[in-house]
Amino acid sequence: MTFEELLARDGRLTYRTKGTSMEPMLKENRDLITVGVPSSRLKRFDVALYKRNGSHVLHRVIRVGDGCYRIRGDNTFRMETVSFQDVYGVLTGFVRKGRQHSVTEKGYRAYVHFWNAIYPLRWLRFHLRRGLIRVARKLGVLPFLKRVLHKA
Repeated sequence: MTFEELLARDGRLTYRTKGTSMEPMLKENRDLITVGVPSSRLKRFDVALYKRNGSHVLHRVIRVGDGCYRIRGDNTFRMETVSFQDVYGVLTGFVRKGRQHSVTEKGYRAYVHFWNAIYPLRWLRFHLRRGLIRVARKLGVLPFLKRVLHKA
């Protein structure tokens, strides 16, 4: 039975996460997530479940547009456009280290706002690091830098 069929039948779905795109909030093979059927259009910062190239994807809504969402994972830097009709689930809660959390908790909402507020700094760090690695590789000093940085 597919995720879509289970959601249609039961109204909710619980499964263990795969992938790293929603880290640090959700850790691969550790956390359980609960997804429900959306009762209305999703809002900014909701976490949508949709299908991309045959795979199920759980990413955060960053913007709501005309007929579509702009979405990205918490650990990614590329935005996607997903139409309203392609979203068939929304995160309602998760279990981390044996403790149940709801997306309505103050702590969760604080995390979401903080993590998205520092997105420009995370983006800058990611691109600076990637650029430094490219330069080090071209200069032939990447193995040396890896040894030095791993000792620090």
